[in-house]
Formats: sequence, structure tokens, C-alpha cells
Amino acid sequence: MMFTQPFLALLLLATNANASPLIHRATSRSISIPVARRVNATGARDILKFDQARAKAFKNRTPQVHHTSPSAAQAAFGVPVTNQAVDYAMTVGVGSPPNPFTLLVDTGSSNTWVGAQQTNPFVVTSTSQDTGNLVEVTYGSGFVFGEQFIDQLTIGDVVIENQSLGAALLSEGFDGVDGIIGIGPTDLTSGKLPFDHIVAEPDALCIPTVTDNAFTQGLIDEDLVGIAFAPTNSLSDTNGEIIFGGVDDSKFTGDIHFVPITSTSPANEFVGIDQSIAYGAASTPILSTTAGITDTGTTLTLIATDALAAYQTATGAVQDSDTGLLRLTPDQFNNLESLFFTIGSETFEFTPNAQIWPRALNTAIGGTSDFVYLIVNDIGSASGEGLDFIDGMTFLERFFAVFDSTNSQFGIATTQFTNATSN
Repeated sequence: MMFTQPFLALLLLATNANASPLIHRATSRSISIPVARRVNATGARDILKFDQARAKAFKNRTPQVHHTSPSAAQAAFGVPVTNQAVDYAMTVGVGSPPNPFTLLVDTGSSNTWVGAQQTNPFVVTSTSQDTGNLVEVTYGSGFVFGEQFIDQLTIGDVVIENQSLGAALLSEGFDGVDGIIGIGPTDLTSGKLPFDHIVAEPDALCIPTVTDNAFTQGLIDEDLVGIAFAPTNSLSDTNGEIIFGGVDDSKFTGDIHFVPITSTSPANEFVGIDQSIAYGAASTPILSTTAGITDTGTTLTLIATDALAAYQTATGAVQDSDTGLLRLTPDQFNNLESLFFTIGSETFEFTPNAQIWPRALNTAIGGTSDFVYLIVNDIGSASGEGLDFIDGMTFLERFFAVFDSTNSQFGIATTQFTNATSN
């Protein structure tokens, strides 16, 4: 039996001179599926630790090298961790008849696997094809080991044929979910399977993602994903939507502003963009124009250590020993001003309410119910390293986002939640 390891989505894409700066569109063929935001009670108290570990794994991702032994490849093949503290999950069906699985939505990877819970294992059906390959993925917060299958995947009422996925035999670090659906772009995934050189030239190999397959099979009009998250005050809330193959005009206001994927490494390996951040009416500099990424699997909004110091000075926030987050007094919160994220030619306001953790959920992260905690924190390294920020789900909940792998673009638009005072 041949041993393989599933690839991660790499977006090694140069600046696209033809990228469209403004677009406002809807497509006739797309797949819209609700997603639920949930707080994992066992992991939320370590929310900052999870996020910083994920950021470190993104930065330290080792370039692909061919090996001849599983142990050597595992040691050299770095992969992002999965944030299990707060996440968005969706339900898909695998096989025929379809067996339901709840999967984490991850733009930081492109492989899909199921069966993390022993009570809901992968079941072979009439559409399941065992490739004879084994799959092993090591995450900073756990791992999965299993078999690689080609099978039928049902999303909503749409059936995607011949989808490559992993069926877990053993996994660790995925409480309450059945696996991951990777929706990261995959333009340059060739040669990312460490043992495929045994049987073929690695540069000729590419495994389509769920989005790729849906597009190729004519189920969606475009090879892109629209993401509509929303802030919530509940531990679990079906308050978001993933749109495969298009956008939903009802989910955003104005136009979608597209920017090319950054050319700066290592941010360009993921959904990377260039942006700057300023604070308040005085436009106090927080982070000069630099490269970073947008990521559904990171909960907080992380910025470089030196940028966080400037943010602390501007806000007067202090570190909270119980949560690790920055904390404000009520008076300080009353004086908190907006952050301004400049992405391409547009500037997006991140309001005071957007900058704080929902106070109704303070105790879920180990905090005090009447404290004010900030969702902006330290990425764990100084600026100038090629990945100086992560705009995580707390950022994305205030905007509509589009990950367009075909045109090497990231799109962002305001929504009804951009200025909401729900926190």
C-alpha cells in the first residue's frame, strides 16, 4: 500500500495586473450552504494560544521536499494548525446514500477529510472508491491518519462526484466535529504530495478541491468561494453562509473591492493581501503597509508585536492574565476609536464594537462577565517577516469576503454588520 500525505492549498500567485478593483455581481449557478459559528467550551480559554500556534505554523511552513520515508516527510512537512476554540462548521453528505458529517470550514488548507468522531465514522457505500493510499496529516493541535477515498460529496442539494477525501482511522484534536472541508485556492498544488515521486513526476499531479470539482463538473459558474459570517452573542449560532461559485447580493452592501494576492512570501502561499492599519480620527499609524493573510480558521485579528504595542499605547489596554487578551475599562471603551484597514485603494472601518469580544461570551473564554476584552492581539513576531497580520473570523464577521483562486484575488465588501453594535 502506497503512503501519501494530502496537500495543503498553496496560493503562490504573483500580482495580477488585470485584477478587477470593483465588482458587484451575482451568478446563476452557485451552491449556498449555512454554516454555524460555535464556541468549543474545552478550547476557548486558550483562544490566543491556538491562534498564535496557527500563525507560527503558517510562517514556518517548510517548502516541499521529496523523501523516501514517512518519518522524514512528516518531520519536514509543516502544516497549519486547526483552531478548535471558535470556528465555523458546515454539514456535508458523503457517499450514497449520503452520511452526514459536520466539518470545519478552513481557507488555510484545501484537503477534505471526515471521520474524526468514532461515533460517526466514514462508511463505505456504493460510490466509495478506495485508492489504496494512506493519508497522514499532522496539525499543531492534533493529527489525522486514515485512508484516501474517491467518493460522492453532497453539499446542500448538489452532488459533487469523484471527490478525493480522507477517511480517518485515528485522529486527535478535533472535539465535536467530524473533520475539515478545505476551501483554500489551489492554483499551484502540483508537486505537494511528498511520496508521489515514487510512481510519477510530482509536478504533473494535482488533486482538485471541493470547489474545483464543483466548477469542473458545471455545478457552479466560477471557481471561487463567497463567505458571509456574522457576529453573534450565542455559543452556537447558524449565522453564516458559504457560497460556492458566486456571491449573494443580499449579503453585502455597495461593491466588492478586489485586490490581487500579495507577492510577498510566505503570505503569498495562502490567501495573502497587503494592507495597512491606522487608529482613530488622528490616523495614528499602527501597522505600515505590509503582507499578511485572511483566514477563516483564526479566531482573533492578529498583528505584529510592534504594531500591537502601538495599538496598546493608543487604546490604553492592558493584558488580562486570565484570558491573555487585552482588556479595557468601561471608560476606556467609551473612548475607543475605530481602526482603519486600508486594502488596495479602499479603507474599511473596524468600529469599537467590532474590536471587542462579545461580552455575553466572556465567561466562555475564561473571562469576567462585565469586562471588555479586545479581539486584536499579538501574532507573536515583529513586522517585516512577510506575514505580519492575520485577519481572522472576528474581522471577517464584519465584512463579506471572496476567495477567487481563478483570478488570484481577494474581495471584500461592507455588510449590514460592519457598523453593528451587537457586542
